[in-house]
Amino acid sequence: MTEHAHQVSDRIGPGSISVTRTGERTFEGMNERGSTVRIGPAEAEGHFTPGELLKLALAGCAGMSADRVAARRLGEDFAMTVWAHGTSDSENRYSRVDEELLLDLSALDEAERTKLIEIMVKAIDRGCTVARSVHGSIDLETTIDGTAV
Repeated sequence: MTEHAHQVSDRIGPGSISVTRTGERTFEGMNERGSTVRIGPAEAEGHFTPGELLKLALAGCAGMSADRVAARRLGEDFAMTVWAHGTSDSENRYSRVDEELLLDLSALDEAERTKLIEIMVKAIDRGCTVARSVHGSIDLETTIDGTAV
């Protein structure tokens, strides 16, 4: 396989990313800081599909947005996994994605649990640029510790 380098653009700045072709329908994505991700069809081992990257961006953004408020109440070492579920529809677009934040809130009493979930939802609504950007195009449903919000 021939090595393919990311060509330089004179427009590179904060927020810039690139993808360069690495093979048939496969690409390497890179941000301005040099971090990379492999992109390709589902059958390309070790690659993310573009749809998976969209869901990964939604899940990562939700997790990052809720992280600080959860850590203040649960401690810095709390465990959380965020899933994003969904497939493209018959029109080849994502019309719905379900986000699921899995974390253990059982140490909190019911009032504390409810309050933390409310604060996490507000943090996601306020801080998640990706969700705010797709709002109106994708029905985004969120569940936190088993509670639909």
